[in-house]
Amino acid sequence: MGRVTVRRRVLRIRNGVGEHRPDTLAAEEPMEIRVAGRPLTVTMRTPGDDFDLAVGFLVSEGVVHAADDVVAVRYCAGATADGGNTYNVVDVGLAPGVEPPDASLERNFYTTSSCGLCGKASLDAVRTTAAWSVGDDPLRVAPEVLAALPDRLRAAQRVFDSTGGLHAAGLFTAAGELVCLREDVGRHNAVDKVVGYALRSGLLPLRSTVLMVSGRASFELVQKAVMAGIPLLAAVSAPSSLAVDLAAESGLTLVGFLRGTSMNVYTGGSRVAG
Repeated sequence: MGRVTVRRRVLRIRNGVGEHRPDTLAAEEPMEIRVAGRPLTVTMRTPGDDFDLAVGFLVSEGVVHAADDVVAVRYCAGATADGGNTYNVVDVGLAPGVEPPDASLERNFYTTSSCGLCGKASLDAVRTTAAWSVGDDPLRVAPEVLAALPDRLRAAQRVFDSTGGLHAAGLFTAAGELVCLREDVGRHNAVDKVVGYALRSGLLPLRSTVLMVSGRASFELVQKAVMAGIPLLAAVSAPSSLAVDLAAESGLTLVGFLRGTSMNVYTGGSRVAG
């Protein structure tokens, strides 16, 4: 399987003095996701938790909603010309009666680690009908619980400590207890890995939970939270205007600039108990 980190020789300069030394980098490799043997998309990701990533992506696309919708997830042998296994091609088998992805969703070019939606044909194609409503979720979270989440997320990041180059997504309870953390060079991949873990563990919909992300809150991350039934998304950086619009439409609570004891609550402020 692919490595999470790699070593490279760099020239390090400090105070005008240079020295050659090894440096640890976060690995980035392509992964093709297939459904029933049919290629769907290629994403650039950090190897690890690949099965979670594949099924989490399918949750975000509205293809699967429960663990029983997936009958098998496997690496594809013979992925190379000589019949070898690169561990960079994952095939998801769907249960009888589960409709495969619509042909219009197939990506004609790969999804980069920084832009999960580049393969979408239009904004309308992104507004996938969610299986669950988050607007009526009774979640309440105290501001002091939210304020503690960035440090808890950072403390749980293992690969970031050695590379400084990975995003993280963490799933927390209303009391601030960490349920699952995933890291990846792509923030959308990290979220898909969390959602995929939840589906494979039979936890969807993720009612009364909080999703904490290490970067900004994009439209896509709001969509992924809504598709998984998560009622609150918190980010250490800013949201985009479309992220706020979608959160408001969906009834999701969106928190940005969560740093120290300060935060901006853009939508769903009633869930943040004062």
